[in-house]
Amino acid sequence: MNLLLWITVGFIVVGLFVLMSMKKSMEERVALAIENKDGMEGKQTSTKPVVWWIVGATVWGLASMLLIVWSFSVYV
Repeated sequence: MNLLLWITVGFIVVGLFVLMSMKKSMEERVALAIENKDGMEGKQTSTKPVVWWIVGATVWGLASMLLIVWSFSVYV
């Protein structure tokens, strides 16, 4: 198998594993932020990790699509 195919499959599998392992903690952070949206000044709840998780998931998805398209253009 070509190195590009291994990189593509590895990137997608590792990315899925990381996103799924972080999903539960991000759901808890969002629930805590919604629960304390009026009194967030006194609490140490930050939504920045959730925003960065969403940005990272979006970038991972776009990079995965780019790698898949690139792989198809190489193998066809």
